[in-house]
Amino acid sequence: MGHHGPVPGPQLRPETDYDGEAFADGLDGGSAGGSRFLECTFRGCDLSELKASRARFSETNLYAVHGAGLDLAESTWADCVVQGARLGAVALYGSELARVRFEGCKIEFANFRGATLVDVEFVDCQLVEADFAEAKLTRVSFEGCRLVSPDFGRGTFKDVDLTGADLAGPRGVAGLRGATVSALQLIDLAPALAHELGLKVAD
Repeated sequence: MGHHGPVPGPQLRPETDYDGEAFADGLDGGSAGGSRFLECTFRGCDLSELKASRARFSETNLYAVHGAGLDLAESTWADCVVQGARLGAVALYGSELARVRFEGCKIEFANFRGATLVDVEFVDCQLVEADFAEAKLTRVSFEGCRLVSPDFGRGTFKDVDLTGADLAGPRGVAGLRGATVSALQLIDLAPALAHELGLKVAD
């Protein structure tokens, strides 16, 4: 049996420790629930249908990963960078993110419901229908980002800077209490705020 093509990288398994591993090929359909990733790198991987709930990622970087249907529910992220990701339908509900930077990412249907984000930066990202309902955000910024139909319902926001974001059709805006917005954004938010407060606006 001759071996063709590149040597396959490490395979994903549940409840496994990965230290300093580099993942580069398709991990779609992989299962890594409860696994721990320390100083690992994911580069150009297909992460479609990845099952990695309760996984822990430390000092781990993801570059140009792509795919849809990722289960990262209740996962923990610390000191990580996610760059150039193209992802859809990402379950991150109940997750905990600390010191994480998302840069140049396009993520559709990211579910951060009930998640805790501390010291998280979104830079030049497009987030479509991101769900931050009931999430706790502390020291989070959205520089150069476009948020389409984000849901902020019942969120807890402290030192959250939205001034660098383009907010299109936000929902649950009463949950933004404690966030910083620009005067221009306030004008854009006005109809949604009026709607949630039950204000009748006369022309």
